[in-house]
Amino acid sequence: MADETNDWNAQIMAEFRANGGKVGGQFEGAPMVIIHTIGAKSGAERETPLMYQDLGDGPIAIFASYAGAPAHPAWFHNIVAHPEITVEIGPETKRYRSRVADGDERTRIWERQKTDYPGFADYETKTTREIPVVVLDPA
Repeated sequence: MADETNDWNAQIMAEFRANGGKVGGQFEGAPMVIIHTIGAKSGAERETPLMYQDLGDGPIAIFASYAGAPAHPAWFHNIVAHPEITVEIGPETKRYRSRVADGDERTRIWERQKTDYPGFADYETKTTREIPVVVLDPA
């Protein structure tokens, strides 16, 4: 499964980079980024394509949904261990500082994401964990 996911992610990232941050298929029209994190255990650089939500005036949010899997995705553990990250957004690369949203902030962002992209509501029904919402503030 890990090899299939890595191949799939590599294809999405190649398409993203070839098209100035746009991808087709199931993600056509969706806001996408590629996050660059440092492995929590390995210390190696990792890249992950994700959907994001523009929060206005600079910050964006990403979601550790992992398609409703029972555990958080590896990138989430990396971001908690090393909150300073680089993000490819459109044709640009920017630096951000990440933080996990909670309370009303998390609820507001998460509810909007589920409304805008109902697949996220589906992920929520597949897991008992609270799906983390990560806010990326420009560094």
